[in-house]
Amino acid sequence: MTEPLFRADSYLKEIEGVVVSAEPRGIVLEATHFYAQGGGQAGDQGEMLLADGSSLAIVNAIYDADKRTILHVPAAGAKLPAPGEKVTARLNWDLRLKRMRAHTALHLLTAVLPYPVTGGAVGDGEGRLDFDSGDAALDKAEIAQKLNALIATNAAVGTRWITDEELAANPGLVKTMSVKPPTGSGRVRLVEIEGIDLQPCGGTHVARTGEIGHAEVTQVEKKGRINRRVRIVLTQTGP
Repeated sequence: MTEPLFRADSYLKEIEGVVVSAEPRGIVLEATHFYAQGGGQAGDQGEMLLADGSSLAIVNAIYDADKRTILHVPAAGAKLPAPGEKVTARLNWDLRLKRMRAHTALHLLTAVLPYPVTGGAVGDGEGRLDFDSGDAALDKAEIAQKLNALIATNAAVGTRWITDEELAANPGLVKTMSVKPPTGSGRVRLVEIEGIDLQPCGGTHVARTGEIGHAEVTQVEKKGRINRRVRIVLTQTGP
């Protein structure tokens, strides 16, 4: 099992680690701050500095078949480190921050549009959610105004944990119908935007909503009889 450092601190940019194993399909460290692809958010990219001073490009991070071990996927044909070697793992921070801002903005969007979420994706400074909104009229300008008003509150974003049993007793916490929160380990991670939103999520987020910047709603698209796809783009960075 890889210790997922990103769950406790989304702002780790660089760590030193020890290689557990290394294959062309992925390099395993004892712990990592690279977010592994899942929940609509892409895996992190970056580089790994090896003991001989060379640099290895990491093009993705994914979970292995056991869903507990994180593989740092190296560029094709790259020289691999040896097991036991000490390395420095460094994120492509600009890319990660864009995804953190977008992911947090999408959580706010679920507060603006309180409908079941049937799908979604976190992009690089943009994203989308699909809502089971029935016959409700969704206006781009109104959604954008409400979303940016929530961003401007600069509310704190934090995490806490509840048990599987507590989640089962509070099914309303789960907003996403297409992606169920992982259970079975005994506890579930919640992301809380103070006074605004609380839902299970394993992704990375900014510490305050003000860091999101300005959001534009670029499209509200009909996706079936009752589903509506809402796309957003972040046009300005936060403070």
